[in-house]
Amino acid sequence: MLRVPVGGQRLDILELLRDPAAHFPPERHGSLLDGVDAATLATKLGVSHAVARTHLDLLVGVGLLRARKIGRRTLYRRDEYRIAEVRSLFEKGW
Repeated sequence: MLRVPVGGQRLDILELLRDPAAHFPPERHGSLLDGVDAATLATKLGVSHAVARTHLDLLVGVGLLRARKIGRRTLYRRDEYRIAEVRSLFEKGW
């Protein structure tokens, strides 16, 4: 899932969200600790909003990201606990 041709962008999303403050400007309304919206990620990746949403929806679906609605925006952040579980599975040889 992460290594298909577009998987590089999914890995990029996970990496960008590891430390949002290092990769994105401060939020005008809220905190980067709450997450980053799809439009901001799309701009950073150089893809359309729809492409970013597809990647984000997939990553939320497998549990690597959490989505949280604040007002009309959906903010995305890493689920560190789930990422650690997946990493452990791969290290054990699945």
